[in-house]
Amino acid sequence: MNGRQKATGLVLVLVLPQVNLLDLGGPVQVFDAAASLGAGYRLRFVGAEPDATSAQGLRLAGLDGLPEIAPGDLVLVPGPRLTSARPEAPLVSGTVTRWLREAYENGARIASVCSGAAALGEAGLLDGRRCTTHWSLVEAMRLRYPAARVQQKVLYVHDGPVSTSAGISAGIDLALSLVERDHGPALTAAVARELVIYMRRDGSAAQISPFLRYRSHLHPAVHRVQDHLAQHLDSAHTLAELAAVAHLSPRGLSKAFSAAIGISPLEYQQRLRLERAAALLAETDLGVEAVAVRCGFRDARHLRRLFAARYGMPPSAARVNRS
Repeated sequence: MNGRQKATGLVLVLVLPQVNLLDLGGPVQVFDAAASLGAGYRLRFVGAEPDATSAQGLRLAGLDGLPEIAPGDLVLVPGPRLTSARPEAPLVSGTVTRWLREAYENGARIASVCSGAAALGEAGLLDGRRCTTHWSLVEAMRLRYPAARVQQKVLYVHDGPVSTSAGISAGIDLALSLVERDHGPALTAAVARELVIYMRRDGSAAQISPFLRYRSHLHPAVHRVQDHLAQHLDSAHTLAELAAVAHLSPRGLSKAFSAAIGISPLEYQQRLRLERAAALLAETDLGVEAVAVRCGFRDARHLRRLFAARYGMPPSAARVNRS
């Protein structure tokens, strides 16, 4: 298998027969909104056949054929309508499974929505991996793909270059998570605001990321400072400097933050830094010292102290628990 390379921005959407429209449309709109904000995503709809009919009866025509894949491309597999009644029945065509295997071997990232995980299972891409799917298909998936580590009660799972999500709207959460990996939290927050949705960054938890939890207000100056902090996590900021970004006095900014989100600008910054540190510990091999530098902490000792106070465990334990 070739090594994975930096994301190319090409999103190849595999449209299967009986695809569920929300599985298809939700994640696609996330990538389209990100592209409109400068992310550079390019959507291409492909299939084993030029036409497909959705589970809801909408005919989808003019699909491209299954192309050659470049390292760093993203293959998105929205879920078709499946039931758990006959897990022994063929789920996708041999043409599709071969193409998915070749895409993986060529260095693509592969992501499925809901029952789309079955296509990945047919291609052998879930063997030995943590994954998830719609709750009604979990037991059937476990029977059909015993080498897969099928998870329950999670929104989505990243395991190396293969990502899977649970039912229906969790595909939107997965797509936002992939955008965040490619382009960072500030742009992802802008996408979520554009679509009027929340992002839950951690697929195994129900909480909303601090990058979005405090974004339901309408105060433009506070939004400007929030964007600035998200884009410059590794930089030191004084209240006066942040007030200049907001075009307010330091006292005025503090009052605006308190009214809009209930915490101070510097407390908000700390929560962003801890959230980013937790993500880096879970998703990279960076040491605690390197994570501290990237997230703007004075040193690893500072990160360890604040992390333990916030999460009740040291960063080293967080790496194990979030792996």
